[in-house]
Amino acid sequence: MDRLVLDPTGRDRDAETAALCAGGPATPVDILGVKAWAVADPDLLEDLLKDPRVSKDGHRHWPGLSEISTTWPLALWVTVRSMFTAHGADHRRLRRLVGTVLTARRINALAGRVEELTDALLDDLAAMPPGTPVDLREHLAYPLPIRVIGQLLGLPGELTGRFRAHVDGAFDTTLSPEASEANAAAFYAMVGELVAAKRRAPGDDLTSALIAACEGGAAPAEGDAAGDGSTGGDAGLSEQELMDTLLLVVSAGYETTVNLIDNGIANLLTNPDQLALVRAGEVGWEDVVEETLRRDAPVAHLPLRYAVEDIELPGGLTVRRGEAILASYAAAGRHPSRHQDGGAFDVTRADKDHLAFGHGVHFCLGAPLGRLEGSTALRKLFERFPDVALAPDADLRPVESLISNGHRTLPVLLHGRK
Repeated sequence: MDRLVLDPTGRDRDAETAALCAGGPATPVDILGVKAWAVADPDLLEDLLKDPRVSKDGHRHWPGLSEISTTWPLALWVTVRSMFTAHGADHRRLRRLVGTVLTARRINALAGRVEELTDALLDDLAAMPPGTPVDLREHLAYPLPIRVIGQLLGLPGELTGRFRAHVDGAFDTTLSPEASEANAAAFYAMVGELVAAKRRAPGDDLTSALIAACEGGAAPAEGDAAGDGSTGGDAGLSEQELMDTLLLVVSAGYETTVNLIDNGIANLLTNPDQLALVRAGEVGWEDVVEETLRRDAPVAHLPLRYAVEDIELPGGLTVRRGEAILASYAAAGRHPSRHQDGGAFDVTRADKDHLAFGHGVHFCLGAPLGRLEGSTALRKLFERFPDVALAPDADLRPVESLISNGHRTLPVLLHGRK
């Protein structure tokens, strides 16, 4: 069976998406040398994402992990120990602990701050020389989420910019294994700086709350009686889980929202008829956000999941125990089995259903915050600059990543083309 080699630069994601949609229930793929089954069919993907026979814990359920842990550029994505890569009782324990601190109250309390931060960024844009192209990915889509995450985590100002560089590195799938490993080490070092700072001076922030969960509960054991590596129970966070949970919150809460804002702006500026519907009040900004998430999932592919046992798929396919599974969210959002003309951006689409935030027990806890930031940024941008238009020489090339789904730059003229 032919294996589709996924492009680490993401340069032709539309063609890749078409190939995955045409490939049947699951497509054998090569991800930087690692073999997996990519699943783009949204119905099958939903089933697998909630199937207890599918795990995210490579330490327990992927025999190939030891071979790639120091040589695969995406090793960080599968070797961390947090709720992102946990399974079963471990996942329930970690998600419950994070859920008790990443509460609806904490997120709702950020709503006013998101408005203030957006207004401040738009003030900075307004001060730029008229007629000069402005990169909205750099000057709006990037800074808003990192400042919100900074507020949520209590990031010291001197760490904010450095965190951005290393999150970008984690999503850059063109890095060599050596560069990727060096980036991961520097990322961990900065998370360590954050934890040390918050242990010295705790505050009303997510980092301090997670440290309390780490120090207030018994550290998880290395394994349970079954010898499968599961810790279960009501244990608190281990030190490694604390570090990896913070790494997860920074990464997931930042890059994905950057891409949501970026893609929302690009979709509206390249589809002025859809923007006119929003301005006429026929649809709301929430519709823009959901259609953007459907058409352009911020994460195109999410490594990895693993078959705990043999799993029979439609069409006579079998994913064997220990084989890797890749959730291909970008292709799932456009799949013809669920969305007619899925590549079109249509804010009036009755069914904007998507899997951009995942599904089942691993559904993203930060989804409400991402939606809040996306709708706020889009609404305020187009209210403040009603004539904003793409710059004449705008080249909306994809960011170099098979994971991150956005543009390298998003150049616009804030006051329109004269």
